[in-house]
Amino acid sequence: MEEPVASQTQPARILVLGIGNVLWADEGFGVRCIEHLAEHWALPAHVHLMDGGTQGLYLLPFLEDADALIVFDAVDYGLPPGTMKIVENDQVPAFMGAKKMSLHQTGFQDVIATAQLMGYCPEQMLLIGVQPVELEDYGGGLRPLTAAQIEPAVQIALARLREWGVDAHQGRTITGDLADPSIARDAYESGRPAEDVACRTGDDRFFPVKA
Repeated sequence: MEEPVASQTQPARILVLGIGNVLWADEGFGVRCIEHLAEHWALPAHVHLMDGGTQGLYLLPFLEDADALIVFDAVDYGLPPGTMKIVENDQVPAFMGAKKMSLHQTGFQDVIATAQLMGYCPEQMLLIGVQPVELEDYGGGLRPLTAAQIEPAVQIALARLREWGVDAHQGRTITGDLADPSIARDAYESGRPAEDVACRTGDDRFFPVKA
């Protein structure tokens, strides 16, 4: 794993964003990272933690309000499954869309491009991405290799935040921009039905019936 390059500029407004779709196994990595960060670390008011899900251009106003951006995501880097890779600044848009795994990556690449055109894109960007193990598992949770990277990814984000002058300490960050507790990782994965009663590739109610 590559180490992020240290930055000396201390931004006034920071957005820490987790993106992805928790319904498709490792696609939910970014969302689970931001959830973990909020549950275990107390951050000051100028650091905005947000579950961006798959909202695409709806995230544009939040980027416009930020001087610096940290993004957690599952990214197809073409690396061994479970590998984490750090990408920064101008390279972030290229990696968000070079090998698309789902529509959310195209959408977020468009968000960054639009923010750049409008002159409101954060000056500093850090993408903390992990190569997914499994995506084609509807309703599935994170695979162990992917889940094992949550804590290292959060520590990388915390190190960068501290370089930006943020006072981070153990505790909780209260924010209204996380997913509903009913789909938090523990509740979601523990409540998953057994394979013999739940389809793993989609909603079987809408599959064509064989003659």
